[in-house]
Amino acid sequence: MNGNLLFDFTINKENNTIHIMREFNAELELVWQGWTTAELLDQWWGPQPWRAETKTLDFREGGYWLYAMVSPEGEKHWAKTNYISIEKEKSFRQKDGFCDENGTMNLSFPQNLVENSFSQKENKVLVDMILTFDTLADLEMTIEMGFKEGMTIDFQQLDELLSSLKK
Repeated sequence: MNGNLLFDFTINKENNTIHIMREFNAELELVWQGWTTAELLDQWWGPQPWRAETKTLDFREGGYWLYAMVSPEGEKHWAKTNYISIEKEKSFRQKDGFCDENGTMNLSFPQNLVENSFSQKENKVLVDMILTFDTLADLEMTIEMGFKEGMTIDFQQLDELLSSLKK
């Protein structure tokens, strides 16, 4: 749909990182809202046929997002994002991982630190993400779980959502 938009996905096993750069054809304010409000996140986060269902979103430093990835059959896999720092419409840092429905982290699955930066260039917004994992094994487990494929679908869903929300 938006083949002219940058999408770069780089895995660095020496540094245990994934670096993603993705452009969106929308204004910065709208892209930021898409990443920071539960009503919009639930519409694009989670590759179809899965979907996200927010239980709690407190987007502030020290706050968190607790949500379930819900299968078509209703099976739920819980995840939590803890917000570390936020600079409105510029960047936010978060620590992500799987958890139970109450937000207690499941340490048998990888956690990662994510740095998200947003910048407007002409009529597009570049989202620059760096995910850092504690170990190479955690990075490899995330890749094996289909992270790149899932994010590719998520971003396509966000493209469609942003297009529908434009004035």
